[in-house]
Amino acid sequence: MKPTPPHSPAIPEQVRELLDLYQDPAILLSQDYRILAANPAYCRLYGEQQPLTDRHCYEVSHHYSVPCDQAGESCPLKDSLASGQRERVLHVHHTPRGDEHVDVETRPIRDDQGGIAYFVEIMRQAQVASASPSERGLVGRSPAFNHMLELIQRVAPSETTALLLGETGTGKELVAQAIHDQSARHDGPFVPVECSGLTETLFESELFGHEKGAFTGANQRKPGLVEAARGGTLFLDEVGDIPLSMQVKLLRLLETGTYRRVGGVETLKADFRLVCATHRGLKEMVTDGRFRADLYYRIGSFPVALPPLRERPQDLPLLIETVLQRLAPDRPLTLDAGALACLRRYRFPGNVRELRNILERAILLADGDVITSRHLPEDCRSDSDVDQGSAPIFAEGDIIPLQELETRYLQQVTARFVGDRRELAARLGISERTLYRKLKPAR
Repeated sequence: MKPTPPHSPAIPEQVRELLDLYQDPAILLSQDYRILAANPAYCRLYGEQQPLTDRHCYEVSHHYSVPCDQAGESCPLKDSLASGQRERVLHVHHTPRGDEHVDVETRPIRDDQGGIAYFVEIMRQAQVASASPSERGLVGRSPAFNHMLELIQRVAPSETTALLLGETGTGKELVAQAIHDQSARHDGPFVPVECSGLTETLFESELFGHEKGAFTGANQRKPGLVEAARGGTLFLDEVGDIPLSMQVKLLRLLETGTYRRVGGVETLKADFRLVCATHRGLKEMVTDGRFRADLYYRIGSFPVALPPLRERPQDLPLLIETVLQRLAPDRPLTLDAGALACLRRYRFPGNVRELRNILERAILLADGDVITSRHLPEDCRSDSDVDQGSAPIFAEGDIIPLQELETRYLQQVTARFVGDRRELAARLGISERTLYRKLKPAR
């Protein structure tokens, strides 16, 4: 442990020893974000050959000059101070290994009078995704992506059914796989079931299996996918497409944990963790009578929204680099400024899957190692996809007051930015509250 600076408050020895109980990086913080003590794991990861005590936590982990909540992120210390309880958030931290997703947990420590004296902050590396280009799995670092990861981190260790909601191409199977990999069942099988296009008879046979002679062509007993998922995770993709008549049988499976093969009389016990996904609006389907309300409430206890690519503009360069490395690992491919500008303007109705298809085509068309706009599909280069608000802020030669210039710029960047206001504020280097205040006169 590093010595406490003379002007820091005296810290009881038992509080210091508490930090050493954690195998993960942990620090003791004051209410003004100063590091009072750090355990060996934190010193190894964030020390960088510099003293840590009496520095601000956001300076060390984020390289920020202001607290996280003033830079467009949630601050667990601020949340814990307000609630008086343990708080958790997912951040991207700078480490010697590179940028990493970190699950940050802050716990208040009270004095003899019951007031909050210190905070213990524990940092656990999140394994579900990468904040840098990666050969496999989920990749991203935008606020919308990090919020999704935070939900994954919470639901993965439990047996709770996760319901993944997102447009086509947002990576629902990758998220389901990540939940499985971080669960207690990670050594068991991961069994995906594509529910789209399965007829009632075929769905029942695929899910539950069938006995020999159960129907024409059933020449032998066949185990179903529920049986194949024993000890692991069953992933029902496009659960909204399950025939209405079969939904009651799925509900019975979930409620009782038992099932019978088609044509069989023996009751079998199921043992799987369920993850469901859909691009449909299940609530509307319940209202219209196309999806059972009881099944919806059974599978919808923990919804996880997957953000479309247009709500993750900060992730686009990272995703492009990742996809290029995965598709052509032996070529040092890059995009020129024109191609990147085209993709930044494009709305990606097919999301990350469409981005992959676009880049796969571009790789085949590019003879060299630089992808230009001419290697992209016409849809990406169409003027119709250019965002509004791209006119110059002022005409050449004009001199206008700085406040008016700022107002015009904010109007233009707000019209062009495809993320939410929190993301925009972070990009501008101001707080979300400041952004709203500056936009107010323009309304």
